[in-house]
Amino acid sequence: MTVIFGVFLLTLLVITAVAIVRSDNLFSAVILLGIFSLLMAANFFLLDAADVALTEAAIGAGVSTVLFLGALALTGDLESSKAKRGLLAIIVVSIPTLLIVFATFDKPRFADPDAPVHQHVGPWYIENTPELIDIPNAVTAVLGSFRGYDTLGEVFVVFTAGIGVLFLLSARPIARLDLQVASKDPAKGLRHYLVPRVVGRFLIPFIFLFGLYVQFHGEYGPGGGFQAGAIIASAVILYSLLEGEHRALRAIPMSALHWMVAGGALLYTGVGVASMLLGGNFLDYSVLLSDPVAGQQMGIILIEAGVGLTVTGVLLSIFHAFAARGKTS
Repeated sequence: MTVIFGVFLLTLLVITAVAIVRSDNLFSAVILLGIFSLLMAANFFLLDAADVALTEAAIGAGVSTVLFLGALALTGDLESSKAKRGLLAIIVVSIPTLLIVFATFDKPRFADPDAPVHQHVGPWYIENTPELIDIPNAVTAVLGSFRGYDTLGEVFVVFTAGIGVLFLLSARPIARLDLQVASKDPAKGLRHYLVPRVVGRFLIPFIFLFGLYVQFHGEYGPGGGFQAGAIIASAVILYSLLEGEHRALRAIPMSALHWMVAGGALLYTGVGVASMLLGGNFLDYSVLLSDPVAGQQMGIILIEAGVGLTVTGVLLSIFHAFAARGKTS
């Protein structure tokens, strides 16, 4: 049954992808992209990658769709005349497709216990996580502690990417992106549409609460700072769409968002520095408390909080900078 459902989802993915490419209506293409992301999230859940599925649903189907719709507000609804390079495009797409299909023949079958990934470091993580960190979710242990350097690099990738996108999108100084500009047009949003506003206002607290649950329950189930940051940001973006950007900026000003972007990365780095000052290695949380296991748990909570702050701040900063492009001084 799982295989049949997986084939059904993959078939829908192919159909949706073809529809996106063939669509001349850009609005339809954006909506189909959101559907494509939801189907990808369902595939990730089917493959037991719940952490990735949460991120895909929040960013792919949520935040990205909003940003694409914002881009459409600055362009036309229909695609311009297509370049007549069909044969060249087919060749360019076909070559990597054939290479990827060829590479799949050398892959181990799905869920094969004898696959190399299950014979290398995986068993060590499963065996030693209960003793060294004592949390049920080995994925969080790997990402937050065993592979802490790599996760720190990912946080700074998000941080750097956010800065780069803000440089590209910011049409005016930061002060003008704040409440003063947003409050000039208080009618923005869907405040005059009763059904979306009532349903949205009902859902926002639950989305925000679920984001906090994902943030602080990552040691026991799927979740963590990356997923929680995306979910919380989607709740604030939904509030902005319903009530107007000026109210969202009143709740969380741009200055606070920029502190979140930098503060999350600094918090993660600060935990590593604190570990060194206490006599351990960088990001060795075991020295944070007298009990090494409790120190590991404390360190993971702190660095996950830093990840969540940075991801939330970056996504919301990009959203507000994008929205400000359509405003006049």
